[in-house]
Amino acid sequence: MKRKKSYIIGSTLFIIAIGLMIFGIHTLSKSTGASFTTMFNPESSLNQSTSTNEKPVNLPQLTNEVSEDEIEVHITTSMGLIKVKVFPDLAPKAVKNFITHSKEGYYNDTIFHRVLADFMIQSGDPKGDGTGGESIWGEPFETEISSQLFHIRGALAMAKTNAPVSIGSQFYIVQNPMDVSASADPAITPDDILEAYISGGYPSLDQHYTVFGQVIEGMDVVDTISEVETDSLDKPLQEVKIESIEVIE
Repeated sequence: MKRKKSYIIGSTLFIIAIGLMIFGIHTLSKSTGASFTTMFNPESSLNQSTSTNEKPVNLPQLTNEVSEDEIEVHITTSMGLIKVKVFPDLAPKAVKNFITHSKEGYYNDTIFHRVLADFMIQSGDPKGDGTGGESIWGEPFETEISSQLFHIRGALAMAKTNAPVSIGSQFYIVQNPMDVSASADPAITPDDILEAYISGGYPSLDQHYTVFGQVIEGMDVVDTISEVETDSLDKPLQEVKIESIEVIE
């Protein structure tokens, strides 16, 4: 009789224990169901890490083709022809200033007054000493920064002083041919631009100066100009001139 009573008690406790376990599992799954889905659903996990709304960034400097929204310009120098394309949609003021000056002959016979090998060549000052030149509006204008344009080798950009609004007519072409990819900021630099920096450029200028164009032919001429002998002020001892600039339309 005692053995039968013990068996009944034991069976009852076992049934109660099973019931508690089922109830506990059901409650746990209700409270953490979303976490289980996130952790164990591969498709859900992939959707969280990759945004379907992200669009590829257009990086127009990485191709030599001239698209419909770009303008081709031929810069004839005393050392050869440099062909560039400019980006009116990304740097409208700089492009309008440069194109207007070019068409009006403003840059004709100006010299490259500042030349630094493994850095850049600079021109656009009618005075020829780096202190002159003005915009088509007769007053300086502000820097235009684009997340699509960078100081890779061959970049065409506007020179300025340290003043916030100081762009006039002077411009420069980035010449440095050495690998500078390690010094580029990966937080603001697309992977394709980081790769381009392997071939040269000057990333420390990014986000500080207006890039408005890119050399598409004639970097050998830019290199030749960069190699001329200069004085203590980085001015070529033998004049290197812009003979003319033609806007291709």
